[in-house]
Amino acid sequence: MAHVIDGKALAAEVVARAAAEVADMVAKGGTAPGLAVILVGNDPASEVYVGRKIAQCRKAGIRSIEHRLPADTPQEDVLGLIDALNADPQVHGILVQLPLPRHINAALVLDRIDPAKDVDGFHPVNVGRLSTGTSAGGGGLVPCTPLGVMLLLDSVIEDYRGLNVVVIGKSNIVGKPVSMLLLEREATVTVTHIETRDLPDVARKADVIVAAAGAPHLVRGYWVKPGAVVIYVGINRVTDHDGNSRIVGDCATHELDHAKAVTPVPGGVGPMTIACLLSNTVLAAKRAAVA
Repeated sequence: MAHVIDGKALAAEVVARAAAEVADMVAKGGTAPGLAVILVGNDPASEVYVGRKIAQCRKAGIRSIEHRLPADTPQEDVLGLIDALNADPQVHGILVQLPLPRHINAALVLDRIDPAKDVDGFHPVNVGRLSTGTSAGGGGLVPCTPLGVMLLLDSVIEDYRGLNVVVIGKSNIVGKPVSMLLLEREATVTVTHIETRDLPDVARKADVIVAAAGAPHLVRGYWVKPGAVVIYVGINRVTDHDGNSRIVGDCATHELDHAKAVTPVPGGVGPMTIACLLSNTVLAAKRAAVA
């Protein structure tokens, strides 16, 4: 049987470390990190995500500052709010919940965030630092989901040097950044996508598969060689023949007993994403304190 990597337990450890760092900062006379969350409109999924993030912030002692705006809020008002938050020394992290209403240019909004407060790691400056390997130390902030994927992998892999890794999906949010993080660990990375030919054959050569395609049960058992590690990033809601819906990943878990380790869905990458958001917020606050 494949080892199931417990994302909830690992996320709890990350949150606990963030909480300890916050307590230490406050004990030394500093200010608790502040995370500003901007939600435009009332998308149901976004409401749930924001609620979870705020709840985890409270657990770690991070101050959450909510800005809930009507769906018809003009783009200039959103940009003006970001400018104000950029200038506020009590705000260390800014998160704009996606998706935004159609009349708002998401790229323009994300680019407006101060890179030092961009705890999602989406700003071009942070993307550039990641691509050049300069995110560590005093560099940029790494996107939360790829960071969470790496922590999950670290729990079962000690040395990445020379490992063949196949990333399925080339998104700017997961596929590309996780590939760059793996390259920094000296893995040999193949990024695949919808136009990749003979994808099952490519995947069968992998020591590690990171599936971020958003396609339910895309990766079948015969795609995975014995002893491989498989991380499912994609989360998909499917409806069974009886009409009941359930959440499944990008991989057919029931066919992967021969893998070394797999992540569950739910309970794998999802909790790690929120935990890494808190970690990034604490890191941004620590950097601001010494700037």
